[in-house]
Amino acid sequence: MRTLALLLLPLAATGCVSTAAAIVKAPFQVAGKAVDWTTTSQSEADRNYGKKMRQAEEREGKERRAWARRCDGHPEREGCDRYEGFVASEVR
Repeated sequence: MRTLALLLLPLAATGCVSTAAAIVKAPFQVAGKAVDWTTTSQSEADRNYGKKMRQAEEREGKERRAWARRCDGHPEREGCDRYEGFVASEVR
């Protein structure tokens, strides 16, 4: 009976060791998740910048088309000698 208990002891202790390891690792895993949530990866930054630039280019296109419609055939109108509106490449 005593030998049976000694043989089963390592099996019972295995669960305790894995539980203890999980408890020790938990704060580090939580901290890692918090850092992931609060920081922006390079791919996210690239995606956000691309979206911002597409929106800026779309705005510039709309403004340039409106300017062209207003000035079409009338270069003597005020502001029609050259486009001075929004330019997407100047967005920071």
